[in-house]
Amino acid sequence: MTPSTEVVRLDGRVAIVTGSGRSLGRAYALALADAGAAVVVNDVDPVTAAETVAAITSTGGRAVAVVAPVGPASTAEALVDAALTQFGRLDVLIANAGVLRDRVLWKMSDEDFDAVVDTHLRGTFTCGRAAAIAMREQGDGGRIVVIGSPAGQFGSFGQTNYAAVKAGLVAMARTWSLELARAGITANAVIPTALSPMTATIPAYTQVYEDFLATGEIPREYRSSHALGTPEDVAPLLVWLASERSAHVTGQAIGIGGDRLTLYAHPSALRTLDHDGGWSAERIDEAWRDDLGALAQTSGPPDLS
Repeated sequence: MTPSTEVVRLDGRVAIVTGSGRSLGRAYALALADAGAAVVVNDVDPVTAAETVAAITSTGGRAVAVVAPVGPASTAEALVDAALTQFGRLDVLIANAGVLRDRVLWKMSDEDFDAVVDTHLRGTFTCGRAAAIAMREQGDGGRIVVIGSPAGQFGSFGQTNYAAVKAGLVAMARTWSLELARAGITANAVIPTALSPMTATIPAYTQVYEDFLATGEIPREYRSSHALGTPEDVAPLLVWLASERSAHVTGQAIGIGGDRLTLYAHPSALRTLDHDGGWSAERIDEAWRDDLGALAQTSGPPDLS
C-alpha cells in the first residue's frame, strides 16, 4: 500500500456521538475531537459524559454533553438541537449507544428483548432520522455511521436480541445509503472488535480482558487472528468515515479491531435452481442432497482457535 502523506482532518465539522461516556464511544469522541471536530457527547451517566467533555475541552477542543437515553425521538431532537445551537451545524452522526441483555432464547424476557431493541435499533433510527433532516436542510451532505457487531454478521449464542439489532443496523445503513445519496449523505456500518466491558462477558475473552486491565498488554495473536485491540484501535476508522476523504464510500460494512481491517460482503445468493412448474417437497429434498447442501454455511463466527 502507498502510504498517505496527507493527515485526515475534521476541522470545522460537528459530530454527535451517542453512548460516548466510556469505552468505545468515548474513544470515538476523543479521536474526532483530536482531528478537529466539535463533538456533542451523549450518555445516560452525567458523570462519564462530563468526563468525556472535560477530556476534549482541556486540550482545546469543543464539546458539550446531552445526558439522556437514546431511543425516544425527544433525545434525538435534543442531540441535533445541541449541535445546531452550540456549534452552528451538523456533519456527522456516530450512532454508538447500546446495552446488553444476554439470555438464551427460552430464558429471554420481553423486557430483555425490548431494552436492546429500543436502545440500538430504535435509538439509531430516531437519531438517524433527526440527523438526516438537519443535514438535508443544511445542504452540505453529511456522514452517518452506525455501529454493528460480529454478532450481527454471524449470529451469537445467547444474543437473540443483540444479534438481531446489529444485523438490522447494517441493513438500515445500506437503505439509508440509497435514500440519502442525492443529498450527499453517506451511511456506513462499522463492525468493531475491541476489548471492552461488553467483550469481557464473552467467556473466551474474559481472562484476556482482565489481563489487559492489569498490564495494558494484548497478546499478538489476539490483535491479529482475533482482531482484538483497544477502543483506540477502532477510532481511526470513525475519523476517516467522518472525513471528506470517504465521500465516495457508502452502504458498506467495515470491520476493524487490533491489527485487522475487514470489508464485509453484502448478502448474496450462493446458488439458484429452477424447475419448470415449481418445486415439490420431494424435489427440494433431492436438490438439497444433490446440490445445495454442499454449499450450506455454518452459523457463528469463524473458528479462530
